Amino acid sequence: MTAAPETRRRRRWPWIVGVIVALLLAIVAAVALPIVLHNPQGSSGQGRVPAGEYPTEVTATGDDGRERTLSVAAENGNAPDLSAVQAGDRLVVTGAGYDGDRGLYVAVCRIPDELDAKPGPCLGGVGSQEVEEFEEGVVQWAPSNWINEAFAWRLFGARSFDDTATGAFTAYIEVPAAADENVDCTVEACGLYTRNDHTAASDRVQDLYVPLSWAE
Repeated sequence: MTAAPETRRRRRWPWIVGVIVALLLAIVAAVALPIVLHNPQGSSGQGRVPAGEYPTEVTATGDDGRERTLSVAAENGNAPDLSAVQAGDRLVVTGAGYDGDRGLYVAVCRIPDELDAKPGPCLGGVGSQEVEEFEEGVVQWAPSNWINEAFAWRLFGARSFDDTATGAFTAYIEVPAAADENVDCTVEACGLYTRNDHTAASDRVQDLYVPLSWAE
């Protein structure tokens, strides 16, 4: 005698629940393990940019042996005057040589007093972790961008690298007002930074920056 349909359905439920639980655990492991197991890699190798200089490109070799380049262009592709930016200016930020296995924040932050100290606070915070939907092919300008290749984090607003293997990325920064409740960049020196995201927050190896100053 064959089992009744209701009996077969009851037998399937534990398997379905088990598969769902296994998938959830796999996602949690994929998110949590890289954070727990990551060891800081050291310094980015970038020295302090001399006062009064506003380069649109910097290159440095980090303690991890990677040579990273950070470049900034205006929306029209021209070289921007980073000594006199204004709120609402749009900057296309590109990078190469970064570690595509780590996430990045691209944001305007206070330049720390000590070399290789953590940049910040950052204007408008860093990297939204709100769930967002990005329409394919549409550029979204924001005071900060979050770059992370992991699918789980892209569900929460991170952008993909352009090329994970070479660590190439593009970020679209809309310059924020010079001050908020956390930092005043008319009083303190600030720059447009890349730095590891919250998955490796204590690691300074990807901290590159170009100084910014707001027009009066």
